[in-house]
Amino acid sequence: MSETFHAMWRSLRPLGRSAASGGYRRYAWTDADADCRLWFRMQAEARRLDVETDRNGNQWAWLGDPTAGDAVVTGSHLDSVPDGGAFDGPLGVVSSFAALDELRARGLSFKRPLAIVNFGDEEGARFGLACVGSRLTAGRLTKEQAYELRDGDGVGLPQAMEAAGYDPEAIGPDPERLARIGAFVELHVEQGRALDLSGDAIGVASSIWPHGRWRYDFAGEANHAGTTRLVDRRDPMLTYAETVLAARREAELAGAVATFGKIAVEPNGVNAIPSLVRGWLDARAADQEALDAVVAGVETAARDYADRHGIDLTVVRESFTPVVDFSHALRDELSRILSDSAAGTPGPSGKVPVLGTGAGHDAGILSESIPTAMLFVRNPTGVSHSPAEFAAEDDCLAGVRALADVLEELACR
Repeated sequence: MSETFHAMWRSLRPLGRSAASGGYRRYAWTDADADCRLWFRMQAEARRLDVETDRNGNQWAWLGDPTAGDAVVTGSHLDSVPDGGAFDGPLGVVSSFAALDELRARGLSFKRPLAIVNFGDEEGARFGLACVGSRLTAGRLTKEQAYELRDGDGVGLPQAMEAAGYDPEAIGPDPERLARIGAFVELHVEQGRALDLSGDAIGVASSIWPHGRWRYDFAGEANHAGTTRLVDRRDPMLTYAETVLAARREAELAGAVATFGKIAVEPNGVNAIPSLVRGWLDARAADQEALDAVVAGVETAARDYADRHGIDLTVVRESFTPVVDFSHALRDELSRILSDSAAGTPGPSGKVPVLGTGAGHDAGILSESIPTAMLFVRNPTGVSHSPAEFAAEDDCLAGVRALADVLEELACR
């Protein structure tokens, strides 16, 4: 198992990696994305799996009849955020193939169809909306809404898909496919330090915090940076900066998190006062009440600052995902399996940890349609969406064994 895991990791690791940052730039429908998709196909075919790409660009590698129903599915995604880490997404895909290898090494026969999936455009790095592939499949993003998505260069999602050799006319809900799935289990590197602090290598997800993205457009007046008096300026950058600080304050008050991590400025000149500053707010909280308080507080503060500085403000909610409670039956089944297996031997906590997360995942999007669950692998740094993202070799292999034990129970017994 160790040998095949490392062979896959070595072959995937260079794809889409930036020499300058050491991070990954695997954006949807780009050459790097195509390289990752080819890698997935090659790994599947090497294991004699039947590969298909669905109407929404998600890749499926099947063992058994995909039309038989009650299938067990595992996997994750291969795309990345800008200059992201190596583990977010790819660890789940590599571990899925490695877990299949482990099950075959155990000499097991499969009683249910098994599939490994690579969901497309999970991170939303190019078009600004996360989990596009799974959202389309689950009917939580319409074709019309998808057609409105644009990247930073103004290229629409349909044009990007077509340029990559896919048919954008085919995208849309896929209830027939979801009806054939009995369970989806996604393994993922933990994007935090809960497992590191508890001393456990593996955990089970309980829920995903409600979260969303809001676009703030601050419109002012462009002017000369050297000749315009301070009192005569309508500088939207000032209002934006004050709003960033307000987001931090509101998040601290609510025990939540709020981040302005992306900004676009016009005309974007060193010696020009901006005419427009566009910033994107990412806000997440343990419950809906806290999230609502943060979002309302940030907007109220932003409008107050805008009024004082003569700035026009527009706020648009671009995406939202309510709280996700994973299937209690499937979650409890995973906890039982891991408690009885060597891979899930409890650490100092005395039991297999069950923890919530503030990060969104395809498993969360699909949870309203099919039973879903997640396994987390310890991340000793707690860093994610960064080249510093990390999981130790022993923990990765423990994750593969844990996933194999889960798949054995779900698909082979």
